[in-house]
Amino acid sequence: MSKRRLRRAGAVSSYLILLRKSEFNQLIGSELIHCENEKNAMVACYPGNGTGYVRHVDNPNGDGRCITCIYYLNKNWDAKLHGGVLRIFPEGKSFIADVEPIFDRLLFFWSDRRNPHEVQPSYATRYAMTVWYFDAEERAEAKKKFRNLTRKTESSLTED
Repeated sequence: MSKRRLRRAGAVSSYLILLRKSEFNQLIGSELIHCENEKNAMVACYPGNGTGYVRHVDNPNGDGRCITCIYYLNKNWDAKLHGGVLRIFPEGKSFIADVEPIFDRLLFFWSDRRNPHEVQPSYATRYAMTVWYFDAEERAEAKKKFRNLTRKTESSLTED
């Protein structure tokens, strides 16, 4: 990725991180009352050799993620030629949603079981930046469970 593209990605990341709860509530509704961002962005790079990502859910175990926000960084993308389509399988629906990773596209969807999704094979280098917004209460509970599990594991390793 070029330095210019990285600077732009950084600016977009800063915007996504600063996006406030009130703006989300206007867009999506009151279900996000405890939703906050974690101030971290992940950039995914698919090298273009037919790589994709299998069908999954971002938050299968109650880790607190409530909204997945993806920003695409791919100029001159042609899904027919390059592939790399994000396919979403909305829970309880008879349809799928195919989202082409077109430059400057911003996508929001629920992170839990409501939206299993996959990245279909990509035949050109594909970039996507993801920010997750977390339910503060669920995230705190997940961290507490993790700390307790870690303590139990450490205790069992030191017992002899």
